Amino acid sequence: MSNVFIIGANGKVGKNLVNVLNEKKEHEVSVGLRKKEQFEYFEEKGVKPVLLNLEDNLDAITDAINGSDVVVFTAGSGGSTGPDKTLTIDLDGAAKSVEAAEKIGAKQFIMVSAIHADAPEHWTEDMKPYYIAKHYADNIIQDSKLNYTILRPGGLSDEAGTGKVTTDPSGFKTTMIPREDVARAIEAAIGNEKAENKIVSLLAGDTPVEEIY
Repeated sequence: MSNVFIIGANGKVGKNLVNVLNEKKEHEVSVGLRKKEQFEYFEEKGVKPVLLNLEDNLDAITDAINGSDVVVFTAGSGGSTGPDKTLTIDLDGAAKSVEAAEKIGAKQFIMVSAIHADAPEHWTEDMKPYYIAKHYADNIIQDSKLNYTILRPGGLSDEAGTGKVTTDPSGFKTTMIPREDVARAIEAAIGNEKAENKIVSLLAGDTPVEEIY
């Protein structure tokens, strides 16, 4: 059993991950939340809420995640914010989270990135700030001392998951993936030696999630 801390738990991927982890109950789960009003939902799920604001300083983030074996970063500024929040959350928040995880000696850091974060030729002009943030956040974790898994999903949908994905976007039967299946890919990576220091693209497909690492 690991102590798993989810940064960005109030987002849709984060909430799906809490549900997936609750199915198996193999880990102690804590979640970082910006507002106390968000606590009740997660307390009812049987997980531990902790105040965490990615715009706070490194020490505050380190204190929030202290004691965690596995840190999962699913946070994002969201589509309704501007490039300034993309920088402070998706890049600076991620960078501070990686550094905090190093400071506490976390055993694993799982980053939810974006498909083609390493391929600028695929970046559209309106999404460029987001992709730049994801690109450099991914580089930061790769340059860290952490055992990492970087997941790069395509477009996220709220459809029910199938439990099956593809890690090869070149076929491009679809550009989408259900958030539930991203959550299942995160769960499958936790404590999995085969997922160590791997970068994995994710789209809806026909490979069972348990077999992608």
